[in-house]
Amino acid sequence: MELRKSLPGARGPLREKSSDFRPDIQGLRAVAVLAVVLYHAGLPFMPGGYVGVDVFFVISGFLITTHLLQGLATDGRVRFASFYARRARRILPASFVVLVATVLAALIWVPPLLMNEVWRGAVATALYVPNMLFAVEGTNYLAETTPSLFQHYWSLGIEEQFYLVWPLLLALGWRWLRSRRVLFVALVILVVLSFAAGLVLTFRNQPWAFFLLPTRAWELGIGGIVAFLLLRRPGLIPASLAGVLGWLGVALMVGPVFLFTSQTAFPGYWAAVPVVGTALVVLAGASRSRFAPTTMLSLSGMQFIGKISYSLYLVHWPVLLVPQIAAGYANPLPLWATLALAGICIPLAWLLFHYVEETGRSATWLVKARPRRSLLAALAGSVLCVAIAAGALLYSNSRPLYADRSAEAASISTEPKFTPFVPDDLVPALRAASGDQPDTYDDGCHLSFADIELEPCVYGDPADPRIVLFGDSHAAQWFPALEEFAVANGYSLENRTKSSCASISATMLRDGVPYVQCDEWRSAVIAHLNDEQPALVLLSNFGYNEISHAGGDESGAWGEALRRTLEAIEAPTAVIADTPNLGETPSVCLSAHLDDTAACALSQNRAMDSPTRAIEKEVAASDGAGYLDFTDYICGADVCGTIQGDTLVYRDAHHLTASFSRLLAPAADRLLADVIG
Repeated sequence: MELRKSLPGARGPLREKSSDFRPDIQGLRAVAVLAVVLYHAGLPFMPGGYVGVDVFFVISGFLITTHLLQGLATDGRVRFASFYARRARRILPASFVVLVATVLAALIWVPPLLMNEVWRGAVATALYVPNMLFAVEGTNYLAETTPSLFQHYWSLGIEEQFYLVWPLLLALGWRWLRSRRVLFVALVILVVLSFAAGLVLTFRNQPWAFFLLPTRAWELGIGGIVAFLLLRRPGLIPASLAGVLGWLGVALMVGPVFLFTSQTAFPGYWAAVPVVGTALVVLAGASRSRFAPTTMLSLSGMQFIGKISYSLYLVHWPVLLVPQIAAGYANPLPLWATLALAGICIPLAWLLFHYVEETGRSATWLVKARPRRSLLAALAGSVLCVAIAAGALLYSNSRPLYADRSAEAASISTEPKFTPFVPDDLVPALRAASGDQPDTYDDGCHLSFADIELEPCVYGDPADPRIVLFGDSHAAQWFPALEEFAVANGYSLENRTKSSCASISATMLRDGVPYVQCDEWRSAVIAHLNDEQPALVLLSNFGYNEISHAGGDESGAWGEALRRTLEAIEAPTAVIADTPNLGETPSVCLSAHLDDTAACALSQNRAMDSPTRAIEKEVAASDGAGYLDFTDYICGADVCGTIQGDTLVYRDAHHLTASFSRLLAPAADRLLADVIG
């Protein structure tokens, strides 16, 4: 799954008095939301548009803290019920409408097999915890890789959780510390601790650092610090400096949009760049200097986009994603189409703003009533959203995901025949495809990201000559075929595989962060192999893994890293060619094309377009290692299909099902004959 494709919902200004309105903040919303929308639309020169999330966190922290401190200064307490009721009226009507519309759109245009994911995302969003769901799924290598239709709600989850705890913390601090200065120091300490936690976790578990409130709270806290400073001294920044600091802030805020990429370790310390930039713009804007960026940010176009920015944020992601899912990820929408969809989002956002967002915020039957009514309405809205999502899932699951006919048992050959329909005796069934994994996953012998311990993972009699499978999950996928071969030919099989950890001697990157556990584990495995001296070590890796290298030819760097591993292993070695990559999960596509499986196939040229296939074959030959290529048993001369006989070939875009892998045992026998001798 892409972790940066989202931003927090923009918030309207807190208008306790008309003088509180700041057009520069409205303009900041416009800059941030346009950056993210265009980034999601695929505009190539804005690879860091995801930093809009950080801009909005600062704005939200500033506005909410200002509002709360003004209330504390006036009557010494926070009116919690009124605060939460006002937030519910401001945020939830538009959020719930888009949620329901997205579920209904998914029911019409999204492949049925994705409806379970749609349901999970909708329920998590309705319960205000989507960020927690995505943090968990971000650490699950087997999770469906198609982005969630509700991925953009993760930042709303963070803000909603912030709104839940922040008023309480400020109220308690105001009461117990009895000093605004001490409370300010406490806030600074919290910001520092949160930043440190995010920095450490970015390099240990990036999805958790990205998605959770404790590691993102410092960004909202920076906005809170600005609120403290400006309430204490509204003219904190002299007019003579406001222009310089304001435009410096714009550069720090906008620069990352063009300079950051998906390889940037994020959030980490790089998140401080747009955060500090936004804080400087907000500070400079308070001075009312004519040299500050306020004039630019106050242009009528910026004000319009800023006004509808929350609604624009809500609608843009499903409008861009649903057509792409319907078309299939193997067929990316052209740039003109995604930009046209982004343009359509603006009038849709205005309609949502005018008829839902504004109506919900000013509804007399809620505003004039006690806060309890708004809170009960919010609860009823959540329950209704969950019920609609559950109903959609039940309807989708009631539909059979197969054609009403059977297929012959699969027969493996170098000229495979592909079944043109989804048979009713398919193995595994489409709904079970993602779970059709090798036994090594259940046995604990395929390690997760954090694990590095070398457990005993020998299958068969340890006294027999041993074959070792070494690499990432693309090595693990061959386990069923090799286990069948080993049992039939008097070998034992040892599994040494780890998620996203290639056996080549290079540092893997996960979301731009060095995968240090992989380096430790790989070194331990090589030392173990040299102690044990197995009969053969088979290496296999996902060719699209990202590695850290000095620049230049990444394919060449991969080849040199493979060569270092082959030379480090003292036992005989062989490389297994990577599987063809179909670009999207076949079972998802097949669930929408039960009578036309050819719609989910891919030409062999596209499926074989791996950046490392050729270099691995070349390095294996030059280093005297064997080379095993199962491609002729998986793909035809022109096409890589999805079903052979009654057997599903792939469990996702590039992993074989365990059922199909097991059928490849005779092919493994033939290919290993020359290698083992």
